[in-house]
Amino acid sequence: MQHKARLQGLRWAPLKQPITFVLEGFYVPPGYGSLLFFLALLDFVVVLLGNGTVILIIIIDRSLHRPMFVMICNLAVCDLLGVIAVTPRFMIHFLTGQRRIAYSHAIAQAFCVHTYGVAVQTILCAMAYDRYIAVCEPLRYHSIMTSTRLIFSCALAWFIALLCIGVLFYFHIDVPLCGNIIQHVYCSNRAILKLACLSMSWSLSTSVFIVIAFSYIKILQATVTKGKADSSIRSKAFQTCASHLVVYVLFEIATTIIVLSHRFPSMSQNIKKFCSILFTIIPPAVNPIIYGLVSTELRKSVIKLFRLTVRQI
Repeated sequence: MQHKARLQGLRWAPLKQPITFVLEGFYVPPGYGSLLFFLALLDFVVVLLGNGTVILIIIIDRSLHRPMFVMICNLAVCDLLGVIAVTPRFMIHFLTGQRRIAYSHAIAQAFCVHTYGVAVQTILCAMAYDRYIAVCEPLRYHSIMTSTRLIFSCALAWFIALLCIGVLFYFHIDVPLCGNIIQHVYCSNRAILKLACLSMSWSLSTSVFIVIAFSYIKILQATVTKGKADSSIRSKAFQTCASHLVVYVLFEIATTIIVLSHRFPSMSQNIKKFCSILFTIIPPAVNPIIYGLVSTELRKSVIKLFRLTVRQI
């Protein structure tokens, strides 16, 4: 009753379902729509081919059925989730100028984008734990990182991400809305809550950075200590951890740019909006290249599959 009384005192009446949102999107100068569509399509194809190839190679090559590569496969699936949730909507916008999106589609897009953002970090956290065991406890690695623990680690990473986002959306799904223009280029929880009739605020933070940082600090300590007696330990640590660190740093840089872009009010709105989607454009496109360059086994498997395909053609 108190909630209804507060709503009655509002200046604007809550919208009734079915609600159709209007995405503000990018400002597209006349004649540039086709070019932007092509660039978005190019990034989409690169991400699909790169991550799809990584997933396919790891599935069909039994020699890659090991914890590190299984987790890389999970990260590739996560990258596909983020890109598929966002990029097709951009392409439609650039090609046709369509800005409308149904309420259910908006919620689905926001849920997928947030899940992608959290799952990337929880999966990288699981990968950091795996590398910590591999470098700091090499003799016990296979007894610790069993198939059961591997499955549990991957499932836990996805469960935590889905649980966090599920709880977040559970509290906001029925919030009355008094507007339908989303001032963003994609649907997010925060962008939708800005349309709420009541003042809403909810922040979701993760502490996976602490776990990842702790794991790699321990790896560094073990590398320095053991590397004095055996230089091959330093080489192994670099080969197994470099790609994970690069991927994580790349994702954090992309997300940091989003935060920093809001600190400059004079910055072009198009540039701000572009910065806000970097984390769904750059990491998913670059991650397969990073793992292909660093992992000799994965690179050889890709080359082998490519040669077999060429021979069959």
